[in-house]
Amino acid sequence: MAASTQVRVLDERTPEERDRPFLPGAGKTWLLPFYDAFTRVGGVRALHERAARLAGVEPGQTVADIGCGTGNLSFTVLAVQPTAQVTGLDPDGDALRRAARKARRRGVALTLVQGYADRFPAPDASFDHVVSSLALHHLDADGRSAFAREALRTLRPGGKVTIADFGGPSSNVEDHGHSGHDHSGHDHSAHGRGPAHALRHLPLLGRSRTGHGHAADGDGLVALLSEAGFSDAREVGHADHRFGRVAFVQATRP
Repeated sequence: MAASTQVRVLDERTPEERDRPFLPGAGKTWLLPFYDAFTRVGGVRALHERAARLAGVEPGQTVADIGCGTGNLSFTVLAVQPTAQVTGLDPDGDALRRAARKARRRGVALTLVQGYADRFPAPDASFDHVVSSLALHHLDADGRSAFAREALRTLRPGGKVTIADFGGPSSNVEDHGHSGHDHSGHDHSAHGRGPAHALRHLPLLGRSRTGHGHAADGDGLVALLSEAGFSDAREVGHADHRFGRVAFVQATRP
């Protein structure tokens, strides 16, 4: 991607994926206009800022934001490293169009791709970084495993994956970090979509341990990345708040 202020929205879904169900970040499609306001109130920006710092993106490096939603983590990465080349991936076309409008208002370059977390529409060794915030708890075990394999495939040797997601206590925490209070609309046909689910998602996108059957805890993410072939997978910190614990997990492609 050339360094410019170009904003692109691409639909890279296969014909088979056109009707594939996914869970909107706010739980219900009609709640999307309120999504950013609720994440601001919930203090999600602090999580994004910490994830972006932990990622350590260098000038000109390429970044894939998986489950980017309305683009908040992508914009945080660009605020930390303005020359980064960021691509956001999400199945929610409405959320991507909202992200595109925000990018144009900010005057930043951003590529937004409609697709799914278990199939990155990108060539091998395309990225220096893969980042994701509060997205993987939307996926079932097979989806998370596919995400890990795709992250490994599309990262260059030495590339890094940085994940922030809900997680329980872990014995391998290296840095307990700060308290902090987005989204991903991912394939999640097994989840309910009623009002209770939407309410769980709006304040802070919910409690993965009580609201979802597929908790993406820190230890589980470490094991997931290790099994996919990453080296030095580890939990590097966590944030505690009233809605639960968020683990920050990193790993490097050998």
